[in-house]
Order: sequence, then structure tokens, then C-alpha cells
Amino acid sequence: MNHPSERRLGTYLNGFALAVVLTAIPFIAVMTGAITGFAIYVVIAVCAVVQVVVHLVFFLHIDLKSTPGENLFFLGFAGVLIFLMVGGSLWIMIDLHHRMT
Repeated sequence: MNHPSERRLGTYLNGFALAVVLTAIPFIAVMTGAITGFAIYVVIAVCAVVQVVVHLVFFLHIDLKSTPGENLFFLGFAGVLIFLMVGGSLWIMIDLHHRMT
């Protein structure tokens, strides 16, 4: 049977490998020009969101079974705040762009 530290190391290595792949996909797509236009933004955003989930699961060990409810609540609250800040910033910048043209 595997020792708990061996399983933990395997978990970290799997998370690291996934993080590297999820970083390389958008980087290679942009550098090679394989994907252009709006699709590249979608690829970058999807890889970023999946990478956040990978970090939460593999490195912070946050899952729906063993994590206390308060932690999940505060994590959701932080997600809402980030969504509002990023969404609000994009809204302001897009509005300014339309006003300038």
C-alpha cells in the first residue's frame, strides 16, 4: 500500500503537470498564431478557469467533501468579488473605448 506522503507527492506532481499544460496551451496558441480573433480569448479564459480549479484541488486540497462549509462560502464570496471587479473593469474600459471612437 502507498505511504500517505507518496500519494501527496503524486498529487502535487499531477497538479504541477496539469498547471504546466494549462499554461502552455494558450502560450503556444498565441505564439504560433494557430488561433486568432475572439477564439484566442476564449481559449485563454477557459484555461485560466480550469487552472484555478486545478490549483484549488491539487495544491490547496479544497474539495466539496472534506472542506468545511464556511471555507466554501468564503471561496464563493471571493469568486463573486473577483467577478464583479473584473466585470466592472471590463465594462468601464469597453464603455470608454466606445465613447472615444
